Amino acid sequence: MAKTKIKKGYITLQDGRTMRVQKMSTPQYMIQHKWLYFLLLPGALYFILFRYVPMGGLVIAFKEYSPFLGMWESPWSGFDQFTKFFTGNDFSKLLVNTLGISLLLLVLYFPAPIILSLFLNEVRHSGYKRVVQTLVYIPHFVSWVIVASLTYQLFNVSDGIVNIIIKGITGSSWDVLSKSSTFWGLIVGQDIWRETGYGTIVFLAALAGVDQELYEAARVDGAGRWRLMWHITLPAIRGTIVMMFILRVGGILNTGYEQIFLMRNDLNVARAEVFDTYIYMRGIRQGQYSFSAAAGMFKSVVGMILVVISDRVAKACGESGIY
Repeated sequence: MAKTKIKKGYITLQDGRTMRVQKMSTPQYMIQHKWLYFLLLPGALYFILFRYVPMGGLVIAFKEYSPFLGMWESPWSGFDQFTKFFTGNDFSKLLVNTLGISLLLLVLYFPAPIILSLFLNEVRHSGYKRVVQTLVYIPHFVSWVIVASLTYQLFNVSDGIVNIIIKGITGSSWDVLSKSSTFWGLIVGQDIWRETGYGTIVFLAALAGVDQELYEAARVDGAGRWRLMWHITLPAIRGTIVMMFILRVGGILNTGYEQIFLMRNDLNVARAEVFDTYIYMRGIRQGQYSFSAAAGMFKSVVGMILVVISDRVAKACGESGIY
């Protein structure tokens, strides 16, 4: 049977008949769907005012900005700030620390919500499932200040509960908070504890749209739970996994300023200094506004490039991508 085709304003039906399609102009379409655009307005205004308008401030990355002269009167410096940033002694350390934490999060944290979603999807008792979902969501609403305080209370050498147990077993304490070698693992562990449950929301929503008849047909053929999960559930949410992975790769240089700033100290700063904390220290505390703007702009450009590359790779592999 012939497929329906649309070409140059005409539609060819399966029976061979051709009909003209009247194209609606953009103003007509907007008038017809005016209430949808009205609902879109608050979100659009938010992004325009708080995302796009502030981008005009990136001009100070190409200037020797002075608060007394203002943004437009400050003298131009070209790419001097970027040269200073890339050739400085701190750039390689920042890149290693940021990529190290981000790659660990990509390998260890990213699969965690997917695995938890698959397990929650297998729970058949609705009441128990809702209780479990509520419990795993709660850590997301705990501020990083509280998370940092709990971490210090658990792992401090003097009276931390974890260290008391370790000392009772091994006879020696484990100084997690002060060692540079354990800092990355500490940050990744906090992220997994706090965000895994909340991250399941997207994947559970995708799982809710899976056709239940597929499961029934597979059960008739003798498939067990693991077979159902591998051959039906995972392929059904593959597009969602790819989309979330692309977004995660795009933010690979964003390690979270607040969390790392609260956990860093003079003893672990060698592994704790990342782009986000560095920009804060140089820009806000030391007043090097143009230099910190150049560093922030570098992060944004790299993130944009990674999103585009990841999207192209996903489309080349047969996925839909994000745009």
